[in-house]
Amino acid sequence: MLNRTLLSLGTETAFTVLARAGELANQGKSIINLGIGQPDFSTPPHIVDAGITALRDGAHGYTPSMGLPILREAVQEDLSARYGYCPPISQIQITPGGKPVIFMAAMIYGGVDNEIILPNPSFPIYQSAVAYSQATPVFYSLKEQNGFAFNADEILSKITSNTNMIMINSPHNPTGGITPPSEIKKLVEGLTLHPNITLFSDEIYDRLVFDNKPHSLLSYPEIRDRLILLNGWSKTYAMTGWRIGYGIWPKQAIEFADKIGVNYHSCVNAPTQFAALAATTGDQSCVEEMRLAFNRRAAIITHKLNEIKGISCQKPKGAFYAFPNISAFGISSDKIQTELLEEFGVAGISGTAFGSFGEGYLRLSSANSDALISEACDRLKQLANGYL
Repeated sequence: MLNRTLLSLGTETAFTVLARAGELANQGKSIINLGIGQPDFSTPPHIVDAGITALRDGAHGYTPSMGLPILREAVQEDLSARYGYCPPISQIQITPGGKPVIFMAAMIYGGVDNEIILPNPSFPIYQSAVAYSQATPVFYSLKEQNGFAFNADEILSKITSNTNMIMINSPHNPTGGITPPSEIKKLVEGLTLHPNITLFSDEIYDRLVFDNKPHSLLSYPEIRDRLILLNGWSKTYAMTGWRIGYGIWPKQAIEFADKIGVNYHSCVNAPTQFAALAATTGDQSCVEEMRLAFNRRAAIITHKLNEIKGISCQKPKGAFYAFPNISAFGISSDKIQTELLEEFGVAGISGTAFGSFGEGYLRLSSANSDALISEACDRLKQLANGYL
């Protein structure tokens, strides 16, 4: 008999849509992919070269379970330079992508009697991991009228005696929203009354901010002893397929994060870690080039979407997603997702793939060329004309 907790596992619809889009493309249909959340740029050459060199130089064996010390030191120096503080490398764990940090956090701070507060809509793996840990998920809303930023008072109002962790994400997937520092500060100040609650901050898009300076929870001394921070190289350096990220853990949790890592993945492969080292310490112009490109595309996709009758869309403030409101169509987001792909050849993701509060929305990734983004919006306009 299977473990019954498996029934609580969710999935990530973006991969399902990606597979179907591939099938249709193989049938000869014209497909524009605005579904998957990965940069359309190639990994910069100096990073690729570092990985190849590591392989040629014999980096073929196990590495320390927490990651190469030289890479963890580079992470510590990078975050300290950008945000003014980072814990010592003894609290930094290199992981095979960002998802392991989400699952480790849920396993460490979840459990039958605990509640974990998380955003809705949000990256679907949050809810999946929380549910699998057997903790109770408690949702706070990210609303369009608030720029898809969280409201600190709402989060604080959800706290009970069973609350063990709060999860936040800014810049935000799937909406492209950013919570302003003033609201983050209000949350941090409110948590002084709840010293036993851990705060999980997903900052994987921290370098992809368009109009303001990047912001990190590392900047708040009040919660440093109970902060889990997730980040990595996938989005910033177009390294999604390399599978490498990192978690920064409170002192009381790092031992258990390491044990879970040893049990599950042993270590991250050596060449990828050397590539990440080159990314962190090397030329950063590639980051700015991608940030500027995504900012330009955000303007393009927002303009095109707002030209379509029945659709409204706020300009994303970061990441590379648009989250248009399609509620005027009067049909489910899931149906729009299916029809848009099957009939019009555009891969997008239903807002409900990110939680029930995503109904009436569609996530479109701007990780594609200017021309194809415009063409995809033209096809969406054809779909809209059939309903309005």
